[in-house]
Amino acid sequence: MLVYDLTKRQSFDHMARWLEELRGHADKNIVIMLIANKCDLGSLRAVPVEDAQEFAERENLFFMETSALQSTNVEGAFMTVLTEIYKIISKNTLIAAPGADYGKSQSLKGTRIIVPGQDSDSGGNSGGCCMLS
Repeated sequence: MLVYDLTKRQSFDHMARWLEELRGHADKNIVIMLIANKCDLGSLRAVPVEDAQEFAERENLFFMETSALQSTNVEGAFMTVLTEIYKIISKNTLIAAPGADYGKSQSLKGTRIIVPGQDSDSGGNSGGCCMLS
């Protein structure tokens, strides 16, 4: 996640350099999301949403505006990144063993992650960020 402060143009202007550095040092399958933080301060906006959307589209990034203060879109941003990572991992697993019988394979069997605050069948485990079952 590349996060900039939408009330400070300078933080957005650094995104191209940070993205270049990230892509230069990360796996080619990395999932990158551009995050505009402080959407609760719309009256102080220094970066128009159109500028950020254009940059995200040009660089093939996901984009979302958030407010860490008000928790606006924060969970959605993480869920988007995690969903895309899952898609890439699943696709790469299928490509790695073409012709394998995945109906019987253990390689695609996942581990269930229970997110606190969501209903689960596991009987009320609570505490911590994520729990494996």
